[in-house]
Amino acid sequence: MTTYILILLVVIVVLLIAVLMRPVTVDLSALREDNSRLRERLAERLGALAQNATELKNISADIANFKNILMGNKQARGTFGERQLEDIVADIMPPETYAFQCVLETGVRPDCVIRLPYPPGDMIIDSKFPLESYARLHEDNIYRKQFELDVRKHIDAIAEKYIIPGRTAESAMMFIASESIFETLHREFPGAVDYAARKRVFIVSPSTLWATLNTIRAVLSDIKIKRVAAQIKKELDYLLTDLGRLADRAGNLQRHFDQTTSDIDQLQTSIKKITPRAEKLRELDFGEE
Repeated sequence: MTTYILILLVVIVVLLIAVLMRPVTVDLSALREDNSRLRERLAERLGALAQNATELKNISADIANFKNILMGNKQARGTFGERQLEDIVADIMPPETYAFQCVLETGVRPDCVIRLPYPPGDMIIDSKFPLESYARLHEDNIYRKQFELDVRKHIDAIAEKYIIPGRTAESAMMFIASESIFETLHREFPGAVDYAARKRVFIVSPSTLWATLNTIRAVLSDIKIKRVAAQIKKELDYLLTDLGRLADRAGNLQRHFDQTTSDIDQLQTSIKKITPRAEKLRELDFGEE
């Protein structure tokens, strides 16, 4: 058995030697062309990698800037929230249905007012949100309690300043510029969310505000259509009344025409009766003196 294996190995070695000793024809021009294409592809890949690295660097910088905005000073957060709110509202609502930073009759200046007919009245949207304790939310329970307390205080302030009986709607909106914070608030602080609902302050994120504003725009369009339809009906009623008067006057004029025609016919009859008599009178011989 071992002998057979050795013979088989010898045969395989001989075949390998024969293959290796066989003269190989190399096409140098084709090899150069392949190398050139390979270098081009490598250059393209390296360029794409460099571009991706630049984009990742920019994204990292944007994320860092966003974090600085959210966790930085209060004024920067407020400006970011106001700008995002303005962009969403301006993209959805007609220009005549909203106003930014306008002063109410009470002297307060809300971030945004959605103009609605009364009732329900103007809807106020506040874009400020207390984030001082949010950054340290998961470090200690004391920060969780402080965060919920800050949220409740902000809800109270919105309800007190922006829900004005007889002037605004019976509810207002608190805009949170971050979807993750909005989700955290609903998941971990349901008591604060329920408290906002009792105070008639609706908490909205960019996505929920988008849906809410689209609903409001549809309602406003329906109100406008109904208002225009009512005006058209009113004008149509006026038109029908005027047409009725015109028909009455045309009837009176027709009666006058009919009476005039009858009078003319009677006059013609009288003329026809008088004419023969006049002829007879002319034919009479009165004699001559």
